[in-house]
Amino acid sequence: MSIRAIEHIGITVPDLEQATDFFTRAFGAEKIYDMLDEPLSGPEVEAGLGIPAGATIESIRMMRLGEGPNLELFVYSGVAQREPVVPSDYGLQHFCVYVDDIDQAAAQLQEAGGTLLSQPNDLPGGDAGAGNRYLYARTPWGSTVELVSYPSSQAYEAGTQLRRWRPSRVSDGTKQER
Repeated sequence: MSIRAIEHIGITVPDLEQATDFFTRAFGAEKIYDMLDEPLSGPEVEAGLGIPAGATIESIRMMRLGEGPNLELFVYSGVAQREPVVPSDYGLQHFCVYVDDIDQAAAQLQEAGGTLLSQPNDLPGGDAGAGNRYLYARTPWGSTVELVSYPSSQAYEAGTQLRRWRPSRVSDGTKQER
């Protein structure tokens, strides 16, 4: 068996078109296809996904996001839903998008309806390096997203031969080391 990579990230959203517009405007994501021809519900779906009785999946949309995992957007009805988790809650707490120009990406995210929780900051500790920066933000419906850019070597690289994933090419088309 060979483990390759994360293939997609599933995100439940309150409004499919709003979320599609946000991810398109903020990150250049592209709609690939809608998965359902009609809503999906019933005991088999509930058991198979571990969702509450009465939950209905109204729609599922697959989107392409750069060189990383795909985004799978879900809209549910028929059950009470909680507010989005924040990073201190248990479970999947945020997703991170690698960008070449973090200032431009932050502005674009904000223009698309997201809320910046800070301005870009230098990456600390093992991620530190010249020009390596990050910031956290919220989507219009409250999910947490991180923007990150690490064009330089990171401090952790001095202590291990293993390397984090990074895009194979930067925006100017040059190949980056892995």
